[in-house]
Amino acid sequence: MTWDTITLDVDTESGVATLTIDRPDRLNALTVDTLEAIEAALAEAEADGARALVLAGAGDEAFVAGADISYMVELSTPAAQAYAELGHRVADAIESFPAPTVAAIDGYAFGGGCELALACDLRVAGESAVVGQTEIDLGIVPGWGGTQRLSRLVGDETAKRLVFLGERIDATEAAEVGVVGEVVADDDFDDRIDELAGELAAKPAFAMRAAKEALNAVHDGTQRGGLALERRAWSGLFGTHDQQEGMRAFLEKRDPEFE
Repeated sequence: MTWDTITLDVDTESGVATLTIDRPDRLNALTVDTLEAIEAALAEAEADGARALVLAGAGDEAFVAGADISYMVELSTPAAQAYAELGHRVADAIESFPAPTVAAIDGYAFGGGCELALACDLRVAGESAVVGQTEIDLGIVPGWGGTQRLSRLVGDETAKRLVFLGERIDATEAAEVGVVGEVVADDDFDDRIDELAGELAAKPAFAMRAAKEALNAVHDGTQRGGLALERRAWSGLFGTHDQQEGMRAFLEKRDPEFE
């Protein structure tokens, strides 16, 4: 499929899918059409067997500068509810994508853009990136999962400071408080994203999927339930090609050849 506001490239050799929001003239702001295209592209990347997915923004200025304010300004409550539900579906689809996802934050990541990054498994920022949950200055709050995912990532007080004050923080501070996991020099950014995505895609796919499901379950119930899920995920991998290959390669002191 092709879309007007995003691109999807799936490297069949490496297994890395790159989903790029392609509205650089609008700082990659998210319209309804763009969100629906992202949702469809995620399904296509999964169907194509992507082993890792990179979420990126086109151009040099922004990852995603936020939702489309010109669309939101006159929304009624029912229309706003529908918009929130769409944003949640997209963020949930990123979070539950059956392979690791990487937010390539090169430039601004505000509001809904920050929320999509929070839904990814890993976040890498260029040194000139700036992130923030800036909705409060628009008279609203994060509406696509930011209040929940941010608190779980950085703790309640830091999340409240970011949301209450609408602070925009640079990449270094974002790493210090835990919003991003890695900061890379701008000149090295693309190479580092390629390296990380390739490394993730080279891991055993079934085990990576099981690991992601178990890690995500930490936030979805009791520890007892999460531990039960972990036991099932762990034992269910035994007998698979990748489990046997990984262990045999270790014993034979060679690199594994995963499916």
